[in-house]
Amino acid sequence: MPRRNRPEKKPTVPDAKYNSEMLARFINKIMERGKKSTATRLVYDAMEIIGERSGRDPIDTFDTALRNAGPMIEVKPRRVGGATYQVPVEVDPVRRVSLAMRWILAAAKSRPGKTFAIRLADELLDASRNQGNAIKRREDTHKMADANKAFAHYRW
Repeated sequence: MPRRNRPEKKPTVPDAKYNSEMLARFINKIMERGKKSTATRLVYDAMEIIGERSGRDPIDTFDTALRNAGPMIEVKPRRVGGATYQVPVEVDPVRRVSLAMRWILAAAKSRPGKTFAIRLADELLDASRNQGNAIKRREDTHKMADANKAFAHYRW
């Protein structure tokens, strides 16, 4: 049962260097134990590495990575008469970006060796080229939704 009223979204303050709201959200997602300056430094270091390696604008690469890593469709469990079906549903745009950020971050953390800034830069570059673990996660989600297309009529 959906909620009656949704709280309004607070406006996101863009980050200082690139003036991007998405990057500010990503920095907040990376932040642990309130250490925003550390998270900001890590992201900016990763952006510099991306700029050097790709020769393109790092924000373009970042936006492309988020767009590529975000799932279009996912499965949600739905109980019907004692059985639980995995019902494919479209992903809300805000959730799509949130999942993409979460998956890119998790993939960067699970990469071996090096500093976190390098691992994050590598994962963002991979995601912008439709490669890497975050993209694999999106593909798995899409495969799962495709496999459960038969239950699409249970959407609510």
